[in-house]
Amino acid sequence: MNTTPQPDPQDRPARLAVGVIGAGRVGPALAASLQLAGHRPVAVSAVSERSRRRAAELLADVPVLPPAEVLQRSDLVLLTVPDDALPGLVSGLAETGSVRPGQLLVHTSGRYGARVLDPALRAGALPLALHPAMTFTGTPVDVQRLAGCSFGVTAPEELRLAAEALVIEMGGEPEWIAEENRPLYHAALALGANHLVTLVAQSMELLRTAGVSAPDRMLGPLLGAALDNALRSGDAALTGPVARGDAGTVAAHVAELRRHAPQAVAGYLAMARATADRALAHGLLKPELAEDLLGVLAHGTDGTEGDAR
Repeated sequence: MNTTPQPDPQDRPARLAVGVIGAGRVGPALAASLQLAGHRPVAVSAVSERSRRRAAELLADVPVLPPAEVLQRSDLVLLTVPDDALPGLVSGLAETGSVRPGQLLVHTSGRYGARVLDPALRAGALPLALHPAMTFTGTPVDVQRLAGCSFGVTAPEELRLAAEALVIEMGGEPEWIAEENRPLYHAALALGANHLVTLVAQSMELLRTAGVSAPDRMLGPLLGAALDNALRSGDAALTGPVARGDAGTVAAHVAELRRHAPQAVAGYLAMARATADRALAHGLLKPELAEDLLGVLAHGTDGTEGDAR
């Protein structure tokens, strides 16, 4: 057993004073994970009462200050605001003269790469885009979830090692994303994660309508297996009436949805068409069965309920 005393994180060299602008769900969690690596959160900017409580829970004793003062105190600043607010925030901070040469400026937007930080770059800042591919709750559990989480990393080549080192210190896995591919990268994550929540919530509502008392318990094992199969096998994991070409069953689904949950029909039809296309392309859906199925899906958009035989 190794009995050599391990150095305290605070004794490591090059520890950074960390500031957070935007105490939403992401910023405090990232700052708390950097604190575990020995860095020092020194200031946070928070507007709403909820964001102030979140900052107090995850970053105890760290003062809440205006953004300009956060910049003044920090070597590394996390810009964790909504995507659409980021360009204006960066321009505004640069115009006030608050950005210092050599200061690391890190945003966590999935949509943008490093170029959105160009106004701060001209002021001498070092721009990094570090986007955690994770959903956040705004609670301490988020810090634990960062272990093994992939980060979409975009930065100037000379800062690549620094960006990757910060991700690793937060427990994450860096994945390099080219500047021009950031919007596509973000769309892919939104398609998989954000839409999944909507689909699961709709499924739970329909099960309750059908009389299932514990839809979460019913769906948990099924969805867990489906996700695992999809990650392992891709399109080969497709199952169900669309992949089998059971046009009558799909027509019955559409009819029932129109009766009980008309707001879910458009989503069902869109996903069924996408599933049919992928099943056909990968040889899972037989062409001779596809015609009737696609006919049902086409008629589903014009108000007909289809043949539920």
